[in-house]
Amino acid sequence: MDTLMQSVDERTRLAGANRLEVLLFSLGKDNETNREEVFGINVFKIREVMHVPEVTQAPDMPTGVKGMVCLRGDMIPVIDLVHFCNLNMTEEPKVLIVTEFNRKTQGFLVNSVEQILRMEWNEIKVPPAMLANRMGGLVTAVTELKDGRIVMVLDVEKVLAETAEDIDDPTQFEGVEHLDTKATILFADDSSVARKQISKTLDTLGIDYMSAKNGEEAWERMQEQAAHAKSLGVPTKDIINLILTDIEMPGMDGYVLTRKIKDDPRMKDIPVIMHSSLSADANISIGKSVGVDAYVPKFDPRELAKTIEPFLKK
Repeated sequence: MDTLMQSVDERTRLAGANRLEVLLFSLGKDNETNREEVFGINVFKIREVMHVPEVTQAPDMPTGVKGMVCLRGDMIPVIDLVHFCNLNMTEEPKVLIVTEFNRKTQGFLVNSVEQILRMEWNEIKVPPAMLANRMGGLVTAVTELKDGRIVMVLDVEKVLAETAEDIDDPTQFEGVEHLDTKATILFADDSSVARKQISKTLDTLGIDYMSAKNGEEAWERMQEQAAHAKSLGVPTKDIINLILTDIEMPGMDGYVLTRKIKDDPRMKDIPVIMHSSLSADANISIGKSVGVDAYVPKFDPRELAKTIEPFLKK
């Protein structure tokens, strides 16, 4: 398994070119369908792949969390993806994928890992509604392999939201105060959990907003708003005052979206804030290289509000 991970640090050059590399994995065969589904996760989120170590049971763990493992002195939660995907499987998971995002580390139990596959974001599509609702609504994107198999990209942020005890806690919005300014924000994110929390934060701030489920949709909306601004004889930045974008999105990622906005004379003066679970320094540096004005990690409404406020007051 070490060979799967030894070149991850070199893959940062793919970001910003609408490319990514995905680790393919399986959760095993479903006992009812006798079918083995293929899943994928961005290698940027992966710290390590290992055989499942001894898992320590802990009291009062959220449903779907099997326990904790000690990884180089740190205790990290171990999450059973089969539980969240509503699959009927009896095979014991053999592999632990250790991931890091939102400045948190956790392990996902899977049956096996297959390969790392280099892909273009425009090869990864928004799933049709029927497929999107499969497995507890966790499928956020899909792509087809050359052998005809369908790879499903899971909304792992939704998984973490369901294991976190404070994701719906109203106290997380304490300190987010109404802004005495009129503004409109366009935000793009393929995670339903992220869109819900962004909306709540902006509602609390008293800010108008438009939302998009991916970079392509956001770019289409920006072009529409630029054309509308031209018809009114005003700058586009007078209509859309700020753009908030995720990094990982099917079709067009946040890096490419930012570059297109900053390269367009009609939009280049609009601040772009990257709002992502990819919190490594490399991702922040890539964001700056394409013109991002600020970077804020996901799922902290107070931090998001604090980052937005200075741009709107300008």
